[in-house]
Amino acid sequence: MGNVFVFDHPLIQHKLTYIRDKNTGTKEFRELVDEVAMLMAFEITRDLPLQEVEVETPVTTAKSKTLAGKKIGLVPILRAGIGMVDGVRKLIPAAKVGHVGLYRDPETLKPVEYYIKLPSDINERELIVIDPMLATGGSANDAIHSLKKRGAKNIRLMCIIAAPEGVEVIKKDHPDVDIYLAAMDEKLDEHGYIIPGLGDAGDRLFGTK
Repeated sequence: MGNVFVFDHPLIQHKLTYIRDKNTGTKEFRELVDEVAMLMAFEITRDLPLQEVEVETPVTTAKSKTLAGKKIGLVPILRAGIGMVDGVRKLIPAAKVGHVGLYRDPETLKPVEYYIKLPSDINERELIVIDPMLATGGSANDAIHSLKKRGAKNIRLMCIIAAPEGVEVIKKDHPDVDIYLAAMDEKLDEHGYIIPGLGDAGDRLFGTK
């Protein structure tokens, strides 16, 4: 069963307070999301496997460690997920980035992919699906289905905040996917907004309404 990890690091929690604050403007909001994404990337990569190599230092030779195993792929869900990618790439600059854009057909309520562009070797990569908010779980659920349909086998989900309802959807439909959060919020309201939440992440990142 996929695990849920909520990061309680003081720097993440401190910055999350200002992300939530309605008086935080677009520029500062964007910078804070970037910083929290970088701090979360530090935590989410804690269990990546290492291998031993030998390097020459200016003094002698030394046995040291480098990353081993699967390469990393970042898959932000359009559009708000884009706001977290640069923060993660600061720590994992070699990661390839794909994008998934989805909307729900208002008549059939089925997901429609309006854009998808992925690295050609996603089946060999450890993929991190990125979206600031996990509310109903619909978008993340559909994005993970899209990736699995194309051969992805190792997927993690990274969100700044989540509602318990969205977490349950992912755990039920994708029990193999671990979920990484900065905070688990209280609930969804009747309109599907996370309470207490942070408003609309996309609008606050890009200055739209």
